[in-house]
Amino acid sequence: MLKPKRLLFVCVENSNRSQMAEAFARLLGGYTVEAHSAGSRPSGVVNPKAIAAMAELGYDLSAHSSKSLGGLPAVEWHAVITMGCGDACPSLPARLREDWAIPDPRAMEPENFRQVRNRIRDEVAELLSRI
Repeated sequence: MLKPKRLLFVCVENSNRSQMAEAFARLLGGYTVEAHSAGSRPSGVVNPKAIAAMAELGYDLSAHSSKSLGGLPAVEWHAVITMGCGDACPSLPARLREDWAIPDPRAMEPENFRQVRNRIRDEVAELLSRI
């Protein structure tokens, strides 16, 4: 049996984008991926808007927690995807590094939040098709 590909999604607070990306990697990748997310400055909570947006798709994001980079396993990642953390983004050992220029949906109205959620889903699906 092949080992799952380790994926890490990082944003500043680990409360919106990276949480949704981790969820989509789990949903779309199944047993072929081991998905994690973390924040360069974690907020400590998952945004209720992100929880609601993912619940619309049948995923319970309320089971997730906002985590820091320090709590990650010391492994080589297959892919590290950053989203908006700039200079605070990690330099972790990874075969693939990408920065996705996805806006922070924190203060967006629900319809715009859903658009960001759907963009993250599409980006994750495209990533999984390449790895």
